[in-house]
Amino acid sequence: MGALSVRTAIFGGLMSLAAAGFAQGQTPQRPAVGGIGSPPDAMIFYVAHGAPGACGQGCSEWIAAEGTVQFDTHKRLLNILDRQAGHKLPVVIHSWGESNLNVAASLGRILRDHGIDTTAGPTDVEACHGKTEAECFALKRPGGPLNAKVNTPDQPCDIACVLILAGGVHRSLPAGTQVILTGMAIHNRLAPNVSRDEREGASTRFGELFRIYLRDMGVETELLDIVDRNSEARHQTELPPPDWTRLRLVTPLSLSL
Repeated sequence: MGALSVRTAIFGGLMSLAAAGFAQGQTPQRPAVGGIGSPPDAMIFYVAHGAPGACGQGCSEWIAAEGTVQFDTHKRLLNILDRQAGHKLPVVIHSWGESNLNVAASLGRILRDHGIDTTAGPTDVEACHGKTEAECFALKRPGGPLNAKVNTPDQPCDIACVLILAGGVHRSLPAGTQVILTGMAIHNRLAPNVSRDEREGASTRFGELFRIYLRDMGVETELLDIVDRNSEARHQTELPPPDWTRLRLVTPLSLSL
């Protein structure tokens, strides 16, 4: 299957895979990003800048990716990338909640197509200090730039985070990051009662697409083997830092894929 048809399959359709069986820390619920029917906590993107090294070696400006990956998240990523006029700011991922993994992979492909680097961690916006979550969201929603710093990760980099991270040309994770892989579950956002045959067929199809995606990004597909085992056992697996390198989830700074 060619790259174009893979991308179409990931973007299209109502069936999707979501991370299953992992309880993250509670994040305050934000207002809906879009109009009527838009889910709360959907991922937003905004430009942030700080002191030299604020987002890694030689990095002082970045795009914060913050929230839950929903069915329309790719549109917001494309919008902010288009506004950068070719300036390739790294993307710093802070994802949470029951994310749409099909779209997470599509975000990774968009980032690779644009030659963007990726890392993970929460962006701490200076103007949000002392403000409510709704007030802070209103500051971020227009897209920045905002004065900020990247804090030590306070939540694990889950499957959605991993899939987005994989799209980076150069990929890194800060010290203190937990990478935790869970299983996956099939969802249909318009028809919640998915039959067993539909679930099995969709799981097989999406599993194949995710393996193609990871190979295209230069990441070992053993990651999906772990996820598949966790889906069956309702288990979760923490990947220690040596496995980040072994599985090529992170890259040396000199490596260009």
